[in-house]
Amino acid sequence: MSEAPLYARARQRAGRVSVATKIFQGIGALPDAFKNFAFHTFLLFYYSQVLGLTPVRASFAIGAALVVDAVFDPLIGSFSDNLKSRLGRRHLLMYLAVLPLGAALYFAFTPPAGASEDVLFAWLFAFAVLTNMAMSVYLIPWTALYAEFSDDYAERTTIVTYRYALGLLGSILFTFAVWTFVFPSTPAFHPGQMNPHGYRLFAPVLAIAVMATVLITTHLTRREIPYLLQPSRQVSQSDIWRVLRETLRIFTNRDFVLLFTGSLITAGISGTTTALNIYMQTYFWSLSPENLRWFAIAVIGAVVAFLAVGPLERRLDKKTVLITSFALLILDGLVVIGLRLLGVLPANGSPVLIGILIANETSRAFLGTVLGIMFASMLADTLDLQELRTARRQEGVFAAALSFSNKTTTGVGTVMAGLILQYAVRWPAHAVPGAVDPALIVRLGVVVGILIPMLLFIPISLGKFYRLTRQVHADIRAQLAARRAAAPAPDAEIAPSPVEVQSLQVPV
Repeated sequence: MSEAPLYARARQRAGRVSVATKIFQGIGALPDAFKNFAFHTFLLFYYSQVLGLTPVRASFAIGAALVVDAVFDPLIGSFSDNLKSRLGRRHLLMYLAVLPLGAALYFAFTPPAGASEDVLFAWLFAFAVLTNMAMSVYLIPWTALYAEFSDDYAERTTIVTYRYALGLLGSILFTFAVWTFVFPSTPAFHPGQMNPHGYRLFAPVLAIAVMATVLITTHLTRREIPYLLQPSRQVSQSDIWRVLRETLRIFTNRDFVLLFTGSLITAGISGTTTALNIYMQTYFWSLSPENLRWFAIAVIGAVVAFLAVGPLERRLDKKTVLITSFALLILDGLVVIGLRLLGVLPANGSPVLIGILIANETSRAFLGTVLGIMFASMLADTLDLQELRTARRQEGVFAAALSFSNKTTTGVGTVMAGLILQYAVRWPAHAVPGAVDPALIVRLGVVVGILIPMLLFIPISLGKFYRLTRQVHADIRAQLAARRAAAPAPDAEIAPSPVEVQSLQVPV
């Protein structure tokens, strides 16, 4: 314990975090939102349905790339946690990620024309790995920031709300623009996502959008560096065993383990359903880009969620809101798919059906937004408990652990999506919408819309054991405030004594 540095701020903030800072930090949600939209919506579909790579090979390349990248996430998180630089612990890495991230995204969607299946597989795997690694160098430090901006139980939820609000609003606008201007349906290619030329335009648009938003959020939040927690002394970055110990230490935090495990399961399920979502949109619901762009209306649900989160949190603990949102999200999806399979809903192409699907997507946006905000806010609270117990601020390692779990299980989910397509559903390559065996479409709907989402009851059951209530967190904050009041300036070379750390009261 004596090796742990104390953490302090070079400057104390007067009052609450400004709205401008919340907006500037919230912009940082856009790069990952753009990248995820591109990868989850188009990458598997493009390489398998448009270019002809078998679904299993395409999904394996994408999934394996996530797993390979995930191995490096703890190193990035630990490096960021212990970094001392003129730009603090986070911003230097965020700047360094800009160019590699843009280049990797561009090449991921521009494979060589006429390439063989082996070349396509290697190309997809290589640039998926590079994209994910570059995104990690940016995203892990950026994710770590929100827990440092404020120690307040309620204000953290507000900061996360801005992140979700801007991330969702920006991604909705980006999605609308992509479906409208990049993939419009033509006489030769209907729907437009079947057009190989659209992906050549999509590549530079995606790369520029991601690089621009990384630069904007990094530059505009630089002014907050003096208010961020910095280590009182430099910690060696060369000890791989130290990184391993720091990573393993977070798993002694019971409440984090519950969130981590729930995230692990949810990411695996989401990875499978997200990779198959464009198949559902294209073949199960027969939606064209001209239909899909109007799903941007679903942002109304997210806006309502942003307004509702504060009152909900004032009345209920975060855990209660999380579990309830999870349960309603599962029910919402099962009802719509079930009604279609029972033949109750209007026929595909009907304006009434489009309205029903948009309304359903709006409710899902509301529940998903509340769910995400509560999860991120609860995670920040576990970081305070971790500092109380270990005298370390491990935002980066926590973010890396979640990133590792999400990427690994999302990768497995993507591979599962390919296996489901090829062996369970037996989906044909270059399938023409409207000309697919109805039995295959029903099978796709049952698996994607009913069987897989039912697994989400597992993380719901785990959430019941989470213990950090509002009062428990207030006690933790009081003890940390007393410790930090005696902390030296960030440039000092004094480490806490073992007695100083062990004397603190930790909730059980």
